[in-house]
Amino acid sequence: MTQIHDLPAHRLLEMVRSRELSPTEITEHCLRRTERYDHRYGAYITVTPEKALKQARYAQKRVMSDTPEDLPPLLGLPLPIKDLEPVAGVRLTHGSRVFGDAVSPIDSDLVARLRGAGAVLTGKTNTPEFGSSCYTENEIAPPSRNPWDTDLSPGGSSGGAAAAVAAGLAPVAHGGDGGGSIRIPASVCGLFGLKPTRGRISGAPLKPDLLGLSTSGPLTRNVRDAALLLDAMALARPGDYFTAPPPGRTFTDHVDRGPGRLRIGCYATTGSAGIPVHPEVLAAYEEAVHLLTGLGHHVEEVPEPVDAHFGGAFMTDFQVVWAAMASATPVDPAREAELGPLNRWLRERARATPVPDYIAACARLQRGVRSLVAATEPLDAVLCPTLALPPVPVGHFTGGGPEEEFRLMTEFTPFTSVYNVSGQPSVNVPLHRSPGGLPIGVMLTGRMGGEGTLLALSAQLERARPWAHRVPPGWND
Repeated sequence: MTQIHDLPAHRLLEMVRSRELSPTEITEHCLRRTERYDHRYGAYITVTPEKALKQARYAQKRVMSDTPEDLPPLLGLPLPIKDLEPVAGVRLTHGSRVFGDAVSPIDSDLVARLRGAGAVLTGKTNTPEFGSSCYTENEIAPPSRNPWDTDLSPGGSSGGAAAAVAAGLAPVAHGGDGGGSIRIPASVCGLFGLKPTRGRISGAPLKPDLLGLSTSGPLTRNVRDAALLLDAMALARPGDYFTAPPPGRTFTDHVDRGPGRLRIGCYATTGSAGIPVHPEVLAAYEEAVHLLTGLGHHVEEVPEPVDAHFGGAFMTDFQVVWAAMASATPVDPAREAELGPLNRWLRERARATPVPDYIAACARLQRGVRSLVAATEPLDAVLCPTLALPPVPVGHFTGGGPEEEFRLMTEFTPFTSVYNVSGQPSVNVPLHRSPGGLPIGVMLTGRMGGEGTLLALSAQLERARPWAHRVPPGWND
């Protein structure tokens, strides 16, 4: 028998509007599953059942009193928020002991927009301290675990969000991506994850744009749900340093439109970094090339971008900027010793970096972006692996000190961060499974403002090779 957690978000919303299901039924189901099963997965830092049920009851009143045309697009949909984003009256820990008891007095503008769209906010999902790592382990909550195998990591830094969706604790989730933090957990948890174009979703009022590496975005089980969320999440605010090109039509419209015959570049190497790519990852990539070619697209090899456009200095410069980002969250100097080893190390590096060196790193990165965007403009999309490795165990990255931890993270995620620097939209498509049944994704990146093309292409891939029916062990417990 089909249960509520088996249904995609867009179907749940249709059933709310037709009064086949009520927002309270859906919310109560998700909260029950979270209470029963989240000890396995560590998806949440904070669950807010009373607040969520209050929102669900209000949504139900609107269903009964308003016409379907007047109902907001996400009315009654449970949606957890990553615990780097402020939600009024709810803990905002940033995954850190330093902020373990902090409560946000305000919603971010994005959260306010999601409330206005009718979403039911069920809690805050687990994240590493300040979102600084590609795995989700911290000192204030149990580690997040991959629902496909709970000995494995769900990635990060949106690992809690991905675990919640992959385990059926939530139909969709909010995530954030500053170096791959939506696409990484999407790959290892078998989800569709979308990092939008720089400037598509404002970080107002509190998050500074800086270089525009980080953005919010959706984690979902299918392409349509991601488009639906992106339509609700997209917002710009006066004073934002970056704004994305207007989409022209809704993102959901693109899901039903065939992409046409596209010109797609592809690569699967890491250039002078010399990071080996696992055979199963290469198998996933080659399978995607074959599928795209079979669908009629023109697929051609292109140079690996870091060497071709950043002169081989990308990772050194990115580390300078990443350390600066890690120092952006204000911390009382008297409490800095309470930070985790990685963030202490990153903040020390940031303080030891002269401002001229930081400016020079930013300038080199921007020159590389100009070269990369110009070179890929003739292409509709670029395909590459999402990660260099299949899912890794919980604890894989820790124990050897922060420098070793950073090295291991780089070896795991050599493909994602270049597109945070460039600002291009990028998605993980969960097409492949290893012989052992573990998810392995591939990444598609588009032109600036090209989320619509990526959504249309991803929807075509989903129709050709469906994945949403694949569920992890324990799904129907």
